[in-house]
Amino acid sequence: MKSWVIPETSADFVCAMEAVLEVYERPYNVDYPVVNLDESPKQLISERRKSFVDSKGVIHQDYVYTRKGVVQMYMIIEALAGKREVRIEDDHSSKTYAKTVAYIAEQMYPKAKMITIVEDNFCAHKLSTLYKIFDPTRARNIIKRLEIVRTPKHGSWLNIAESELSVLIRHGIKQRTPDKTTLIRDVKAWYENRNNKQAKVNWRFKTKNARIKLKKLYPTYED
Repeated sequence: MKSWVIPETSADFVCAMEAVLEVYERPYNVDYPVVNLDESPKQLISERRKSFVDSKGVIHQDYVYTRKGVVQMYMIIEALAGKREVRIEDDHSSKTYAKTVAYIAEQMYPKAKMITIVEDNFCAHKLSTLYKIFDPTRARNIIKRLEIVRTPKHGSWLNIAESELSVLIRHGIKQRTPDKTTLIRDVKAWYENRNNKQAKVNWRFKTKNARIKLKKLYPTYED
């Protein structure tokens, strides 16, 4: 997962931060969903010797294992609706990002009038790539229904999807997953269970809190 680094005083940081916080204060509206998007790598690992549990309930696991490559877990979560989905992809390229955005717009929210996506300011996050994988009409139709709001540099902690990925990694998947098929199965079982419980995210950190607790990040101003 990404580390939490607070930058020096920066107008750019607080401007982007307050834009994100303002989005989180919007009331739930089925026609205008607010969705968080984030990705995280997952190392696929297979055991050379099968682990087992003894009569006392102790798990015995060999320290020797085989690396089977790395995949990317794309977390998509609508916090106010208690709805999330995780897509397992082979990489985190701009084309994979574009396909993920298209999936959100066309498959998850086909009837929404406007979809706000809060995401990290990552170099692969390029809407222009939609024109590389789709015809111009389709690409434009997707983009017209999107509002992209990006967290500031060193501000990925503002992305709710990052927190949800942390929950997935700690409680939803095994430390050693041998292949992509197994990971897809385990991840799907996790998010379907969360969705069935309508596990929502109550984001309480607001702009007024930021202006007090993170006061040192705000530049001084002249009257």
